[in-house]
Amino acid sequence: MRIVIFGPPGVGKGTQAKLLVDKYNVDHISTGDLLRNAVAQKTPLGLKAKTFMDAGNLVPDDVMIDLIGDYLRTNSSKSGFIFDGFPRTIAQAHALDELFASFGISLDAVISLEIEHESVVRRLSERRVCKSCGHISNLSVLEPGKESVCPDCGGELYQRDDDKPETIRRRLDVYVEQTRPVKEFYERSNRLTQVDGMRGIEEIHRDIVGILEALKSRKLVP
Repeated sequence: MRIVIFGPPGVGKGTQAKLLVDKYNVDHISTGDLLRNAVAQKTPLGLKAKTFMDAGNLVPDDVMIDLIGDYLRTNSSKSGFIFDGFPRTIAQAHALDELFASFGISLDAVISLEIEHESVVRRLSERRVCKSCGHISNLSVLEPGKESVCPDCGGELYQRDDDKPETIRRRLDVYVEQTRPVKEFYERSNRLTQVDGMRGIEEIHRDIVGILEALKSRKLVP
């Protein structure tokens, strides 16, 4: 099972990816993690990527695709994987298809979690973080009058800059601008399925599992 999962900040795609990892025993692949591991282990690709990072530049697509290729070669026996937030561009989507073809595999599904942007703004702007222990709270569950007190350790809660409404809206605008053409690319090849991300975690998970099980059944039909 090979899946890409898309979703704007705050939609809970990380939570859904973890549930799918647990259910299907597949890997959750973050290209950021692949990159950091390669740099830490000083692999040839990691050293190449580091030269771009040290210069303050983005790591080129061909290096990222090569990192994914290394992962596929090392984990060829695994039952599958979930890409979280990759590909981000049309060029990356094409390159990923070509890479998969070279391994004789294909992408099974692209799941896009859809949510009203103002709902994301409300959800994330109510998030508070403890300066002492790092515990994450939400204004909706904090006691009235104790909105700045950590329920775990009593430390001071604060709002991170990237959780401020104006910052969240900018992040959402960037997400839409980046992913719209990629989603259209997968829609044209009938690989994109949109899922309502406005509901509870279990309900969303049940829908995604239903989509994946239907795909598995079709693949088994001669």
